[in-house]
Amino acid sequence: MTASGPVALLVGAGDAIGAAVARRFAAGGLQVCVARRDAAKAKPLIDEVAASGGTLQAFSVDARQEEAVQDLFAKVEREVGPIDVCLYNAGSNVNTPLLDTTETLFRKSWELACYGGFLTGREAARYMVPRGHGTILFTGATASVRGGAGFAAFASAKFGLRAVAQSMARELGPKNIHVAHLLIDGGVDSEAIRKRMRARIGDKVDSLPANTLIQTKAIAEAYWALHVQPTYGWTHELDLRTSIERW
Repeated sequence: MTASGPVALLVGAGDAIGAAVARRFAAGGLQVCVARRDAAKAKPLIDEVAASGGTLQAFSVDARQEEAVQDLFAKVEREVGPIDVCLYNAGSNVNTPLLDTTETLFRKSWELACYGGFLTGREAARYMVPRGHGTILFTGATASVRGGAGFAAFASAKFGLRAVAQSMARELGPKNIHVAHLLIDGGVDSEAIRKRMRARIGDKVDSLPANTLIQTKAIAEAYWALHVQPTYGWTHELDLRTSIERW
């Protein structure tokens, strides 16, 4: 049975950015679908959103596999409803010295951060173009515009995803499809980031200024703002950082 109301599909919905965006879009009244390698891991988020009066469903997908992505979109469209907004948020921030970067590592980084974004964006467009409206969003990073030491694999993939987003925006904009790239310039406040920081500075991580890390809620609000922009004032690329981030 098809659910009523617009649908948001979030591909690469982990426990940080993806979860925050899911909460925000559910609060905005959308039927939210999250897709990740293991849908069972989204159970706590499903319960949380339901307790707040929202609707969220989870699906399993390997975003690097074309057929799997096609099946995901077909299933969401069939079982939930027309996809109004799609976010691609998958990627693995790998910091590896150049001489230790294997062919396998480089290829996997590209497949997840760039190729998967292409597959997801293209499939979203297949459904949105005939309907004449929609929003396609991509998560970028500092590595989207700067290839830092040790980030040859990740930065090349994020550069590529940014190019995919730009090309899609120029092609799909005249068809009333808003394509936007959110460049997250700085560390995101997540369990994984805090764990890495704790390994370096110990308990000092607990007393850092609130604006040291980008809050996932702020990222979610930025995505929501992009989605609801009127057609006479679209943003394609938005960079987001804390007030103290050097840039």
